[in-house]
Amino acid sequence: MKKSALQKARLAYQPKLPIALTSSLKMVEGKPTQSVADQEKIKELFPNTYGLPELRFEKDTASPKGGKPVNVGVILSGGQAPGGHNVISGLFDGIKRIHRDSRLFGFLMGPGGLVDHKYIELTSAIIDEYRNTGGFDIIGSGRTKLERKEQFDKALEILKELNIKAVVIIGGDDSNTNAAVLAEYYKSINAGVQVIGCPKTIDGDLKNDMIETSFGFDTATKVYSELIGNIECDCNSAKKYWHFIKLMGRSASHIALECALQTQPNVCIISEEVEAKNMTLDDVVNYIADIVAARAADGNNYGTVLIPEGLIEFIPAIKKLIAELNNVIAEHADDIAGIDTEKLPEYIKAHISAENAATLNSLPDDVARQLMLDRDPHGNVQVSLIETEKLLSNMVGKRLAAMKEEGKYVGKFAAQHHFFGYEGRCAAPSNFDTDYCYALGYNAACLVYAGVTGYMSSVRNLVKPAVQWICGGIPITMMMNIERRNGADKPVIQKALVRLDGKPFLKFADQRDKWAVNTCYVYPGPIQYFGPAEVCDQPSMTLKYEHEGK
Repeated sequence: MKKSALQKARLAYQPKLPIALTSSLKMVEGKPTQSVADQEKIKELFPNTYGLPELRFEKDTASPKGGKPVNVGVILSGGQAPGGHNVISGLFDGIKRIHRDSRLFGFLMGPGGLVDHKYIELTSAIIDEYRNTGGFDIIGSGRTKLERKEQFDKALEILKELNIKAVVIIGGDDSNTNAAVLAEYYKSINAGVQVIGCPKTIDGDLKNDMIETSFGFDTATKVYSELIGNIECDCNSAKKYWHFIKLMGRSASHIALECALQTQPNVCIISEEVEAKNMTLDDVVNYIADIVAARAADGNNYGTVLIPEGLIEFIPAIKKLIAELNNVIAEHADDIAGIDTEKLPEYIKAHISAENAATLNSLPDDVARQLMLDRDPHGNVQVSLIETEKLLSNMVGKRLAAMKEEGKYVGKFAAQHHFFGYEGRCAAPSNFDTDYCYALGYNAACLVYAGVTGYMSSVRNLVKPAVQWICGGIPITMMMNIERRNGADKPVIQKALVRLDGKPFLKFADQRDKWAVNTCYVYPGPIQYFGPAEVCDQPSMTLKYEHEGK
């Protein structure tokens, strides 16, 4: 395959490792842990992997200890995120350091490859072609859920055949929940197989004190911020359009918030704030319309609006509606399967409360139909398919027309629409993600060497230079709670939402009124891979603000 000049240069980049991982290691155990919520229930479901201690790797001053060869399997699970190849590269180098005869097997197209026994051995020749590159194409990814005993047993057949002693699952909250379930099952039957997770999602909602950020978030938000900056520059040049920009982030608004901090748009909606203030859809529309009118009063009939893709799920009335829809669809799955799609809305409305039926009827027909019909493999509404940016701009336009009749608006309103999603998922990783991902993979190899299972690779202290990063592992059960999924209670990793009392949001909230009326756009430009550290080695602004004062 022909490579561009940038690809060739990136292949030569040497990721920076934390100092703790460059020498002999000793594992230091912390205190026993408990889940973030529903402790008794999670403990009951995970009796063999609950309550494990946090782990930290430190430099060992003793003589180096040699290890035995170990065979490891690796899976890329869920949506793509920049840096996945470097996690695999770090894992490969880490197990080769344990012993040069260690082997790495990649299961193809996600967890389904493990169950279906589809794999390749990842050799140094293959690994070296993918170092520091974007995408998941080295082995592909998939969304098969690992949750049934027959899947675990089928997977164990190939693991035994290949003498694989550990499986590393690289994924988001649902994928790492699957990793926890798999680890628990293999531990309960003494299968002799470790399961280790790595935190991946561009949405940024897999995080806590020990997982400071998920990989891919840094790169994706820098890609989106470049695009937003380009649009802002065009917007400020043409001075005639309002650009409504929807951004990835179904369950949290971390991407929208980070991009707002990077680019200073006129409007950025934070879903968590909408929910906390019990705002209606009309409240959101009126908020945007008032800013459009205020700018028009100064002769500025243009602007930018950032919208998280999951916004509609955070509007309290619609969230309540979706919850009941999920239950009804799960409870009446057999009936629904036999109903013509044209008659389905009528059936569903007859089985939900009058209050929720009224909310459903208040929505545009296409949005209402998507809420009722479109579900992903986890039973969630596919909010990325709902064109929230067009819905809001249309409603804002109608509100402005009414305001004009009332003499409260004197401008012209024309909208352009954008959705930035796939553009950021497979970008060549930033220097931060390149280093972070390599460290996560190398650290995962150390967890394999330590013989533990049910842990997630943890690399923190991330606002410091990479050599000062702290490495170890945290029990996956530590992050879990019970949630309603497909009409049933399920153990899942708790999603991290934007904290309205957190420093990143407070920084944004302190400036947004100024950004709303004035034109304060910032144009970040493309990701910088080469140059001074203050240009090319910076973490996200979210991370920097979260660490202020620590």
